[in-house]
Amino acid sequence: MNNQRPISSDDEHRVLQFRPRTSPPTSAQRGNGTVQPLRVAPERLDLSRYERPRAEPDNFRQRMLANIAALAITIALIAIGIWLAVSIADLRRTQDCVLMGRRDCVKITTPHI
Repeated sequence: MNNQRPISSDDEHRVLQFRPRTSPPTSAQRGNGTVQPLRVAPERLDLSRYERPRAEPDNFRQRMLANIAALAITIALIAIGIWLAVSIADLRRTQDCVLMGRRDCVKITTPHI
């Protein structure tokens, strides 16, 4: 087998110079085109312009009660899911036993007197 590589010329490739944002931008001449510097906004990018003053202070007690309620619901859903998986597995085991023609599939519990 022979290895066939595409023929490429040096005109197809271009190396871009990395300039950190902290240094002042400079324009550089390269080949036919001119690389323009990045336009940096005069003001420093800050998230403080998106902050809004709160009408009322944060209610820590209400947040904690909501978190506890969410945790309780999550635990209840996990418990129901586990119970459901065990029930389905037990039902499947019993159904497989019955379909094999066995008669001693169901466990009969007797009350202790």
